[in-house]
Amino acid sequence: MTSPLAIRPTDLASPQHALAFIDLLEHYARDPMGGGEGLSTYAKAHLVEQLKTLPTFHGALAFLGEKPVGLINCFAGFSTFAAKPLLNIHDVVVHADVRGQGIAQALLQWAENRAGQLGCCKLTLEILSNNIPAMRSYQRAGFEPYVLDPAAGHALLMQKYLQEI
Repeated sequence: MTSPLAIRPTDLASPQHALAFIDLLEHYARDPMGGGEGLSTYAKAHLVEQLKTLPTFHGALAFLGEKPVGLINCFAGFSTFAAKPLLNIHDVVVHADVRGQGIAQALLQWAENRAGQLGCCKLTLEILSNNIPAMRSYQRAGFEPYVLDPAAGHALLMQKYLQEI
């Protein structure tokens, strides 16, 4: 018999949640869609403590029985056009051993519910263009490419690394 799926808010003060959080994020970081290299030693040592200090962090862990199998990390932001808060989904992780069982959909629903509790006008996320399974999952959950005016095209995510001071 399959264990029931439970989605629980991430409690980084809990050693069980903190360990599951790092293990699942490491699993994702080692996947080609997560960069393929794993988390840095610095991230493993500091991420949980840093996130504990951020009031904008909202996350959940997925458990099958007591086994952690997925996570979602979100950060509150703001839409200047709507003059309302938004919630950005930064990471969605489902362990490779249990993909295809509706875990990502349950995590995305948790984020939608959380965004509603926060009074957000929308959810946002970024995705690698070749991550077709994730794209299908997001579309099933109602996400679509960001377009203000079709003539202007789709929005693109860009980045610039900064030197440490």
